[in-house]
Amino acid sequence: MSALTRRTMLALSGAAATLWATPLRATTLTTDVAEADTRTHALLVFDKPKYPVGFTHFDYVNPDAPKGGEIRLTASTWAFNQNPITFNTFNTYILRGDAPPLMEMCHGTLMTRALDEPDAVYPLIAEWVEVEGRRYAFTINPKARFSDGSPLTAEDVAFSAELLLEKSHPILRNILAGIESVEAADKETAVITFKDGTSNRLPPLVTALMPILSKAYYTANDFTQATLDIPVGSGPYTVGDHAPGRYVSYRRLPDYWAADLPTQRGHNNFDRLRMEFYREHTISFEAFKKGDVTFREEFTSKTWATEYDFPAVQDGRIKKHVFPDERPAGAQGWFMNTRREKFADPRVREALNYAFDFEWTNANVFYGAYTRTPSFFVNSDMMATGEPSSEELALLEPFRDKVPASVFGPAWTPPVTDGTGRDRTPLREANRLFADAGWSRQGGKLVNANGQPFTIEFLYRQPRSERVLQPFASRLRLLGIEPQLRMVDAAQFESRLKSFDYDVVTRRFSLSLTPGEVIREFWTSARADVEGSRNLSGIKDPVVDALTDTLIQAKTREEMVTAARALDRVLRSGFYWVPQWYKGSHTTAFWD
Repeated sequence: MSALTRRTMLALSGAAATLWATPLRATTLTTDVAEADTRTHALLVFDKPKYPVGFTHFDYVNPDAPKGGEIRLTASTWAFNQNPITFNTFNTYILRGDAPPLMEMCHGTLMTRALDEPDAVYPLIAEWVEVEGRRYAFTINPKARFSDGSPLTAEDVAFSAELLLEKSHPILRNILAGIESVEAADKETAVITFKDGTSNRLPPLVTALMPILSKAYYTANDFTQATLDIPVGSGPYTVGDHAPGRYVSYRRLPDYWAADLPTQRGHNNFDRLRMEFYREHTISFEAFKKGDVTFREEFTSKTWATEYDFPAVQDGRIKKHVFPDERPAGAQGWFMNTRREKFADPRVREALNYAFDFEWTNANVFYGAYTRTPSFFVNSDMMATGEPSSEELALLEPFRDKVPASVFGPAWTPPVTDGTGRDRTPLREANRLFADAGWSRQGGKLVNANGQPFTIEFLYRQPRSERVLQPFASRLRLLGIEPQLRMVDAAQFESRLKSFDYDVVTRRFSLSLTPGEVIREFWTSARADVEGSRNLSGIKDPVVDALTDTLIQAKTREEMVTAARALDRVLRSGFYWVPQWYKGSHTTAFWD
């Protein structure tokens, strides 16, 4: 195998799962540009493509990498209905069921990402794109084939768009909502026309990164059913051996039609990608030590700091490597469900932020590995800092009477303790906020005006969460709150998450370097009550909605950054979460 690099690691552990998180548009091909519309080999948002027509391969790959062998890994990222612990379907594009991570490797897209550019895509199934205003015409590569050898045509592209629009996971339906019509003009030309007024970024997102499904297969098989039937795919891999709850092996197609395309050379080198499933972190780690897992991204700081001292590491058979992560770290935290009355008052939500002692937790549980997350755009220039700039103020001023006054001051940051684990100053501030919100202490319990006690159920699915939850729960009890730590199995967790049946849940969502349509899923009013959306807190704020529109429709990267910072200030002022932590790197280990 070729040597692992940061690029190849990202491709394995993150890029595939976030394909839909990078909205795109061709700025030189939109109707607000004076230049004539033309055929292009690349779509991107703000910059010019790095790779010209006729390029031979991406710079970050070894184009002559040998192919063969197997990599065995556990899930680092997952998307849509994917579950890192078990699976019961191979359809990853619907809400129903639990699909295995990396299932997207079985499905090709019209174009594919270049990982050394913020948002550029280049040909895969589509050879060219021709744009005339809202009309995007894709020329399909005549060599394109499905995994069963059948031709992939424009009819399959049109069928895929229509099927996903009508019956796919709510996230996909939301992203595709701007489509006005789709048709196969001929065997090799698929035409998608978008609604007037649609954001400039949605069309290329759809055209570039939409999975292409087989019309023949899904005419004969019900797309909405969660089954373990192996689907006909359009990607470089297909499902091989598998056992639900144990493993799934993705088998590389030896005759994959696109293997020699410039965008595919140097990729898809393993004959088999085997995803292993473990319900418990310790068992997973023991499997890695034994060699049953050959690549591991370590997410437990204690394990990374104290347990990578076994013989295979000491004698060099296992290599440890830290890859810098230059992408936005996203937002990770305890998200409070504002659909429930007890979390409706922002003063209550702010008070809960004073109960978490990050400084003590980082020193005693995380071995100092993490930095506190202050922002929804942390680890990027989109994060708001200090006082708002004049450009940010210009965006915020129209909403002065609709947002807290603090939005116009220094960006909110989480409270800081003295790190001893006994700092009562933050708890006194929490008590004040609870009192202002109408809560009082009776018999040591925090109760509302009706005498109902304040309880919080923390929903989680892995026992390792308890090493952080237990200290947090202890401080909540000092405030008179009764925490309930509720660990459920993977299927129940996903079901409750989709239906918003929780008080507080820990999640992390990541953003691309060029956020776009998909961010509506995280915090806009239209997605707050849509089952399966990622608006975990149920945020319904017209100011957030308006600033999200401004960010998505930005015409320059500078405008986008300014809008993100203004939006970040408003989101932080809502106290929808208790921010957790991040690190700007990936800690990995692999058998050499």
